[in-house]
Order: sequence, then structure tokens, then C-alpha cells
Amino acid sequence: MGTLSVWKFESPQGAENALGLLTRLQKEQLIRIQDAAYVSWPEGRKKPKTKELGKLTGAGALGGSFWGFLFGLIFFIPLLGMAVGAAMGALAGSMRHGGIDEDFIREVQRQVTPGTSALFVVTSEVVADRVLEPFKETGATLITTNLSAEQETRLREAFAESEETQRV
Repeated sequence: MGTLSVWKFESPQGAENALGLLTRLQKEQLIRIQDAAYVSWPEGRKKPKTKELGKLTGAGALGGSFWGFLFGLIFFIPLLGMAVGAAMGALAGSMRHGGIDEDFIREVQRQVTPGTSALFVVTSEVVADRVLEPFKETGATLITTNLSAEQETRLREAFAESEETQRV
């Protein structure tokens, strides 16, 4: 079973600054990172800057299509209005079947706002108490949803098909 964790920071640089901590915890074998990305949202900007973190995970378990779609649902679709939002409803349903529900999306939307940043990490094999404490010391807030192995597989398959379609 994997976990999609979102660590929210109270500054636009917080998530990027926490990458060293995340790398150290992985080297100490306290966490196994399957995929990661972060969002930085400077005050006064209409939308956040997003970045995949392949350097932490190699190729990444889920890929760019997953992060692009997830960040689109959370940060960009609400800005586009109801016409596009209605069309995205069916696609959002596929995320729910993958283990990412609307409550999770709404909670991230509510907490990750201009002037903040967030680190999105898909992990497994976490020594929870040894990972949670160092992140809490940074002032980060944790939002999380669990993904079963079956849900992870469905997400990988859905976004692998999406990437293949985009290449054609």
C-alpha cells in the first residue's frame, strides 16, 4: 500500500526547502519515495508553479500525466469556471476510483493558496514517527490520503494510457 501525502508550507519556498529533508529521510531508509512533485504559489500570482521531482525517484511511478492532471484538478480547473469544470467531472471521477476523492481535492484547494507551497509525495514503507517529526519541525501541515496497491495500479495504468495517447 502506498500513500499520497501533501505537506503544506506557509511560504512559497517551504516545499522546495524541504527537499533536502525528504532526500535525507530516504537515504536513511525511513521512507521509500515512489513519486513526488511540488507546488510553489507566490503571493499575487494567479496560479502556482509546479515541478515534478524525478531526481528523487528516477522515472517516477505515476509520471507527468498524473501530476499534470492532479494539479489541473486542484489548482487550474476551479479558475476556468463551470463550463470546463462540468466537462472535467467525469475525469475527476476516475481520480476518485484511483483513491483520490473530492474531499481530498477540496482540502488541498482550501489549504494551498497564494503565499504557500506544498510537497506531494507518493510513498511506501514509511517509519511514520521518524518521518512525521522532522516535517512537523519545519512547520508543515500534513494532508494525506491512502492508496491501496490496486488503486496505485489503476492510476499508473490510466496515466500510462494517457501518455501513450498524447504521443500518437
